[in-house]
Amino acid sequence: MTDDATRAAELLKEYRESIDRLDAVLVYTLAERFKHTKAVGQLKAQHTLPPSDPLREARQIERLQNLALDAHLDPEFAKKFLNFIIAEVIQHHKKHQE
Repeated sequence: MTDDATRAAELLKEYRESIDRLDAVLVYTLAERFKHTKAVGQLKAQHTLPPSDPLREARQIERLQNLALDAHLDPEFAKKFLNFIIAEVIQHHKKHQE
């Protein structure tokens, strides 16, 4: 391999290692988040509260889009990501109410 190709291979390896570490952080962060949303779902079920809170969800989406802009991340991607998580949380909350 040439020096350029060797350096490119080293950089690729470093980038991938960083991505792998960040993927682990994402998984553990999501697990922690779902631990808290599970507690919310149980509390809502105990007090006969609806599994969904559209006003809070809208505020959270707006907040996350603003954070995405600050982080130079596509705010539409952030919105889709949070909507996916919210839908999953609502399903969990509905299960607690059954």
